[in-house]
Amino acid sequence: MTFGPSPYRPLFSNGDAQTVIARYWYVPPDDPRFPARERIFETEPGVKVLAHENRRGNGNDAPILLILHGLAASSTAPYVRRLSQSALAAGYDVVRPNVRNCGDTEHLSPTLYHSGLTADLRAIVDELAPAPVFIAGFSMGGNIALKLAGEWGAEPPRHVHGICGISVPIRLRDCARQIGLPRNRLYERRFMRMLRRTFRKKQQLMPECYGSFSVDGVRSLYEFDQQITAPVFGFADANDYYEKSSAAAFLPLVRVPSLLIQAADDPFIPPEAYADPVLKQNPSVQLLCMKHGGHVAFLSRQLPRFWAEQQALAFFSELRSEPKPPHPTL
Repeated sequence: MTFGPSPYRPLFSNGDAQTVIARYWYVPPDDPRFPARERIFETEPGVKVLAHENRRGNGNDAPILLILHGLAASSTAPYVRRLSQSALAAGYDVVRPNVRNCGDTEHLSPTLYHSGLTADLRAIVDELAPAPVFIAGFSMGGNIALKLAGEWGAEPPRHVHGICGISVPIRLRDCARQIGLPRNRLYERRFMRMLRRTFRKKQQLMPECYGSFSVDGVRSLYEFDQQITAPVFGFADANDYYEKSSAAAFLPLVRVPSLLIQAADDPFIPPEAYADPVLKQNPSVQLLCMKHGGHVAFLSRQLPRFWAEQQALAFFSELRSEPKPPHPTL
């Protein structure tokens, strides 16, 4: 299937304006008919993941939209809540996991998280069977989802019908370099402030595991990954972590229908990160690269205001209306 998006007229033609204004755009209150409730998934021995669920009460076979947030965010991030509301209105149940340690869940897991950690998503998807599942991943969440699809290879779970990634850093090293540029220093400072805060909470809770590490002098994402992420997870260094955790290397193996939505003016993701022949060669993966849209934004001049989120739902709607074919062989 080749997805045909609706026309996009950006509200702003500047990627930074898109990115910042979308972050603070008003999100309406949740629909009181579908209140959020907490659900704990035990994804590995000793590891628990807190999710927020919104159920419509349509039975166990209702389609589920599983929404994954981005770096240093949570299940209550504005873009997650906004897509959740749209999905509920479109007839989906919604499951919004917090990536481990996010959303004040540091006490639920003995480990940290990283941008290629797929174990939690894999376990959650398995537990949601047999209901049809669609996955929407924003930024880091999209990298995790697409990497997992590649890990599934020719035998993805039959109940997983589609994936959409919005502003996905499919090449982590390129994106770490990009966000380290002087023009992005304010963004990086914000990320680092949140990452340091989370790590210090972890140190207080589990000094025996993390007391020997220090983030006092860590000022960049690359330094954090070099000094914390890589040694904690057993990678040789930050570059080894980036190489093994980037979704780009797994895209040739993806057999779940997948849509990637990216903006050429994304301040965090350089356009060359998407200059990969596999994005044209793998029929299961389609790329929409727009001239404008920023990072996790895509504000439109017309309603509905957030264009990329609506394209994700339109893509899933088309998949729902088609018979599910056999998975193509590798």
